[in-house]
Amino acid sequence: MSILNRILDEYPDEGLLEVDGFNDAIIGVSSDIRIVYSLDKIIEILQKDMTEDEAVEFFYFNIESAYVGDKTPIFIKLIN
Repeated sequence: MSILNRILDEYPDEGLLEVDGFNDAIIGVSSDIRIVYSLDKIIEILQKDMTEDEAVEFFYFNIESAYVGDKTPIFIKLIN
């Protein structure tokens, strides 16, 4: 079972919002019950169809800046 399916099973009535095409970038759920994505994984997925610079620009302009309400997903950069 995917992480998205596990999240949706655990929080069936929360009206969680997801970013289409980026299920592989989901890393969890926040304390305020929003889906959390890895910024780096999203960039990797975008790079299948564009350069790294294009992917970064696309992410910040089209994904990260899209506010769709209280359940807007969260994007984080993991620092190792």
